[in-house]
Parts: sequence; structure tokens; C-alpha cells
Amino acid sequence: MLLEQLINGLTLGSIYAIIALGYTLVFGVLGIINMAHGEIFMFGAFMGVVVTYTLQLPLALAFLVAIIITAGLGLLLETVALRPLRGKKGVSHLAPLISTIGVSIFLENLAHHLFGAGNKPFRTTFSELSIQIGSLTIYVVQIVIFVIAVVLMVGLSFWLMKTKAGKGLRACAENLEVASLLGVDTKKMITMTVIIASVMGGIAGILVGMAFNSVAPQMGLAMGLKGLAIIILGGMGNVRGAVVGGLILGVAETTVVAFGESGYRDAIAFVAIIVILLVRPQGIFGSVAPEARR
Repeated sequence: MLLEQLINGLTLGSIYAIIALGYTLVFGVLGIINMAHGEIFMFGAFMGVVVTYTLQLPLALAFLVAIIITAGLGLLLETVALRPLRGKKGVSHLAPLISTIGVSIFLENLAHHLFGAGNKPFRTTFSELSIQIGSLTIYVVQIVIFVIAVVLMVGLSFWLMKTKAGKGLRACAENLEVASLLGVDTKKMITMTVIIASVMGGIAGILVGMAFNSVAPQMGLAMGLKGLAIIILGGMGNVRGAVVGGLILGVAETTVVAFGESGYRDAIAFVAIIVILLVRPQGIFGSVAPEARR
């Protein structure tokens, strides 16, 4: 029982980690919290429903469609809601945050209009495949979700550290003006960052549908808030922190369920985050801000 809950926690934590990776990418480069990320994630999940359940097409095609749609939403978000505010005189530092909140409300209402209210089934034969080890049942989808999370973390870290584009993105994260003077196309880098983050949200949406067999227009808000909590827990803008924070939150939630307190799983998990932040305010892998050192 406890081992099954641990596996469930790692599965859920892996999904949280993928969502948080999208948050941490945007924050690392732009220094803003993208509150529309949860709704973009939700659209990715609904693309899975449309492709696999409504159109009865293969799951692989659902991933492709979700990637294309969420990439388009990311491009739209950057072009319409973020770019016009960037570098504009007199604009509050909270303006991009408010703008992304507006986009999130628009996307949720659009989902209600397009897909209807309430839960929608997400059923695939792949989700039913399992491996029996004694009394322990491990679903193949759980293994796939965990592997995808690890691959995305390793791949993203490698891309950031070893490729020219990744180094350019890290330069933008340090200082946009200096990066521009050094020849980095900061406009292109910012757009690419928002698109990659959105695509990660879309992939996570498909995985959530596979894991829980249903999706809903309201799911973006809850997942978005948890993704935000995770990057604070792991360290703002830190890739490893996003993954570790996601796994911690996932395991904490399922552990609470294992002890029969499912109604309090969200509350207790966030209390655990508060305790960790009281001990280490910058997060697990975060660095102390210069102001805090003085």
C-alpha cells in the first residue's frame, strides 16, 4: 500500500515538475510569473481528449497536436500580452503579471465555450497497461510519465549549458541589455522561451489526462498554483529545483492520502512547503539574493 502510494506520488510529482519547468523557464528569462501557464496546460489536455476520444486517433498524434496548439498559444501570449509591455516607460513591474492573469481568464472561458463545462473523459488503451510485481501493480503510464519528466529535465539542462541557443538564453536571464550588446537576439530568445515553456505545459496536460482519465476547464488554475508553489520551493528559475520540488509535492500529497486524510492533502502539502521555506527562504536550490547577504 505504502509503496503504491510512493509510486503514485512520483507519478504526480513528475507531472508537477514538468509544469514547473515551464514556469521556471519564463521566470528565469523575464523575471515574471506567467499566470496563463495553467490554462495553456489545460488546452494541451483538451487536445488529447479531442484527438484520442472524439476523433479516435492515435495517442502519438495527440502529443503532436498538443505541442502545436500550445506553441501557438505561447507565441500569442508573448506577442499580444508580454511584448507590448516590455521596455515601455511608466509600466508597472506588475503589468506583465496582470496581463497574463487576463490571458488565463480568457483561455478558461474560451475552453468553456469550445469544450463545455464539467469533466471530459480521456480514455486510451495505453493507460490500462500494467506490470504486476507480487501484490504491487505498476501502470506503464506511470513509468512513461516519470521517464518523460527526467528526460525533459536532463535535456533542458543540457540544452541550456551546452548549446549556443541555451547559452544565449542564459545570457538573457542574466541581463537582457548586456546580452543584446553581445549580439544575442533577445527578442527571438524571449519568444522561444515562452513557446518552449508552453509546449511543456501542453505535454504535461496530455500526461495528466492519461494519468487521471479526465480533464476539465477548471484544472488549469489548481495546477498553475501548484506549479508556482513548486518553483518557489525548489528555487526561482532553477531547473533542478523545479523537478525536485515537484516530486516533493507529489509524494507529500499521496502520503497524506495513504493516511486517510485525502481532504487535507493540498493543505498539508502546502504547509510542508511553508516549513521548508521558513528554514531556507530562497528554496532548496535557490541562491541567496545580494540584498539578503548584506
